[in-house]
Amino acid sequence: MGAFSFWHWAIVLMWLVLPLFPISEILKKAGYSRVWALLWFLPPVNLIAFLVFAYARWPSLDRASGRS
Repeated sequence: MGAFSFWHWAIVLMWLVLPLFPISEILKKAGYSRVWALLWFLPPVNLIAFLVFAYARWPSLDRASGRS
């Protein structure tokens, strides 16, 4: 079999990094910091964070409705 090729690592890197862009945009629009997208790399934590963000009150919606 041998060592993994350059293309193997390029695909793995894309598979890991590409989801960060849409995740960070969703977090930005929801009113959270884009840094939270780094939770994507921690498998048990990213599932918990997904549920927290899905059911938590979004700061951007609070600002739009005039609530604090």
